[in-house]
Amino acid sequence: MAFVLNSPAFGDGDPIPPKYARDGDNVSPPLEWQDPPPATQSFVLVVDDPDAPSGTFRHWGVYNIMGSRDRLPEGTTAGAKTEPLGRAVNDFGNAHWDGPQPPRGHGRHHYHFRLAALDVPELKVPAKATVEQIWHAARTHMLGQAELVGTFER
Repeated sequence: MAFVLNSPAFGDGDPIPPKYARDGDNVSPPLEWQDPPPATQSFVLVVDDPDAPSGTFRHWGVYNIMGSRDRLPEGTTAGAKTEPLGRAVNDFGNAHWDGPQPPRGHGRHHYHFRLAALDVPELKVPAKATVEQIWHAARTHMLGQAELVGTFER
């Protein structure tokens, strides 16, 4: 079977519900995955928008997700830090989920949720690493990758 990422909140290629947008409740959507590579020790998740006017805009990065996990619940990075998850700094300058917020009238944007299965239990990155930095660090440890794309338009 293939390594697959999905969400109970929206299907691949479907609109992301407004509650997950930055103008909405700004909570991360629930995510679930199946069949990661057998040697997986941890996961890294990044979300970016390649349709942003200034180029790819990174909305979220979570790393050091335990290899035994198969989901992240809704609102994973909301409120106090209760898990040992690493949180990367997004392009808004925040170390938490910031949902879709494309410019009004800019058309439909595509939000790529990319989950990488890694061969190490944790990534060694600086404390305030950016989403781009954690994805770069993860590349040399990737065993596999799964992707889910949601859309959003204002």
